[in-house]
Amino acid sequence: PRDWFSVGDRTVASLAEMDVILMRKDPPFDMEYIYATYILERAEDGGALVVNRPQSLRAANEKAFVSWFPECAVPTLISRSLTEMDGFIDEHGGAVVKPLDLMAGTSVFVTGPEDPNRRVLLETMSGNGSRYVMVQRYLPEVVEAGDARILLIDGDPIPYALVRFAPPGDHRANMSVGARTETRPLTEAEQRICDQVGPVLHEMGLVFVGIDVIGDYLTEINVTSPTGIRELDRATGSNIAAKLLDTAESHLQPP
Repeated sequence: PRDWFSVGDRTVASLAEMDVILMRKDPPFDMEYIYATYILERAEDGGALVVNRPQSLRAANEKAFVSWFPECAVPTLISRSLTEMDGFIDEHGGAVVKPLDLMAGTSVFVTGPEDPNRRVLLETMSGNGSRYVMVQRYLPEVVEAGDARILLIDGDPIPYALVRFAPPGDHRANMSVGARTETRPLTEAEQRICDQVGPVLHEMGLVFVGIDVIGDYLTEINVTSPTGIRELDRATGSNIAAKLLDTAESHLQPP
């Protein structure tokens, strides 16, 4: 709980001298985040292995990246148009509205055709049509089936899902807001989604990723600091961190 590590003599060194650099920074996905990927890209050019690849961190926005997998993603709209967002919500009968740059359920709303606050919610989230936001079809099965977090290492899924259930009085199934968790083997639908997403992650150098699945649908692809390792390790007796570090070591170029 305390003093689990100590800092020895400090040494200033070039990032390019490192063997492996683990890029694990919580969003927001802002310009400081972008600047960090520029610096890490120079380290990569100098010979360091960066997990995950800086170019791919820029390319794979954790919300928008699901659009690259329309065959398994929940119906999704990314727009600044209040008219388009209204039409999407009317068409699907209910929706989840999310910012594109935050995490842990921050500013995630559920709304529907009969919600009297829908218009002001969309205006606020989009800055009256000046900012892009994500609108996804609401999946009512999340109440009973939960929101499954699946970890993939170099495109290969850990064979267990960490399923999160929203706490009473909240619609968000995030551990940061008190979600209850269960662990179970992957379903056939989840394995099919991993089979589609995994090869792309491998090709992009996204070595450590957490995807979110509700029922049969992919909802998010978390590429920066996905959680769930400790909970899955405790429940299954696995050592996911060791698998991640062994995988990183296997990517190192021989001297």
